Amino acid sequence: MSTNRAALAEAKNKQSSATSHRAVDIRLARADQSATGRLRRLTDLAAALRREAQVLARDKAFADESNRLQNFDFSKGIDFYGEVERFETALIRLALDQTDGNQARAAALLGLRATTLNSKIKLYNIDY
Repeated sequence: MSTNRAALAEAKNKQSSATSHRAVDIRLARADQSATGRLRRLTDLAAALRREAQVLARDKAFADESNRLQNFDFSKGIDFYGEVERFETALIRLALDQTDGNQARAAALLGLRATTLNSKIKLYNIDY
């Protein structure tokens, strides 16, 4: 009788091990099928993080500029044209960063004609 029990137990172990291997195979197949979806979600997440980082950098630049303006020493006077140039240069660089250097799209973003933006880039010697 003990021989029968041992044989039954061994057969049961083989069956459960085969069943667990099938379950693992099924899970692996499902994972393989959804790998494309996971990759797409990961790519979308990376793009969203990049956009968020750009927005944060832009917000920081404006906050820094605002703090600088609040700390002006008006008793010494202000170089108006120098400040306008500095501000325009910063805006143009931000627009070029946002458009990966595409001047036509940066001009549209700033509400300028492309030729105006190009002349300002040359005037202020903006490297991008």
